Formats: sequence, structure tokens, C-alpha cells
Amino acid sequence: MAIAAVGQKVPPFEAEATGGKTISSEQLRGNPFVLYFYPRDNTPGCTIQSKDFRDRHAEFASRGVTVLGVSRNTLASHEKFRSKYEFPFDLLSDGDETLCGLFDVIRPKNMYGRLVRGIERSTFLFDSNGVLLREWRKVRIRGHVTEVLDAVKAIEG
Repeated sequence: MAIAAVGQKVPPFEAEATGGKTISSEQLRGNPFVLYFYPRDNTPGCTIQSKDFRDRHAEFASRGVTVLGVSRNTLASHEKFRSKYEFPFDLLSDGDETLCGLFDVIRPKNMYGRLVRGIERSTFLFDSNGVLLREWRKVRIRGHVTEVLDAVKAIEG
């Protein structure tokens, strides 16, 4: 399987999304887009991160940027999470870890002294041709969405 790399077009993908949609890399072309990977719905850090994207969503949208959240949670979990916090963007379900593999975000994590596999909080910014422009790995939540938005503004020149 190809892995997404800065300067390269995103390898083809398709994933189920909230709202009964299926979203593909092909559909996303034509506008810049952001994929942010987070470990789990309704956990404190993931909720803060997603709410930050929600709160700045109008600024992304005014620049034609589509924002999508990705985790391994089920669509049912995503629907509840999205509804509860009124996210204006879709969440993609990656239960089989296809997208996680494509973006190489699964990492061993220490959870209460036990080693588990989990999503490393990561964000990816693509141009309108589907070329990966920037990636953030091991994301720290505070100020991250502002940093992504600043990168979008820098693309505009």
C-alpha cells in the first residue's frame, strides 16, 4: 500500500462518512482539504480538537477548504459525536484502518502501563489537486487549528 507523502498526490481512498455519505479522494479534488486524525470520539483531547476545528470552520470554508475528521470509531459513534457538538463537517469512519495505513498514523501507545495500538494525532493539508502540502504529526492540541489555518492562508499567498 502506498503511503501519503508531502509533495505527492494522495493515493486513492474511499471511506464512509457521517450523513450517510461515502467520501473519496477523487471527490475532494477541486478544493483544498484537511484530514485530521484523532484517537477516539468523546474523549477530552479529541473533543477539544474537534471543537477547535468547528469553531474555526467558517474561516476554512470561506477559503474553500473542506475539513474532515478521521478515527476508527463506528459511523454510529461519529453521528452521536458530531450531533452532540454540532460539527459542521463530516467524520470518516476507518474501522478497518485503511486510511490510518495510508497516512501511517497507527503507533504503539502506552495506556495505563499496557502497550496498545492507536492513532497518533495527525493532520494533513492538501491543495485542490490532491497534493499533500503539509503534515503535522504528534499534534499538540493547543493552537494547532490556528497553525493549520495559517498554513492555508500562506498557500493563498
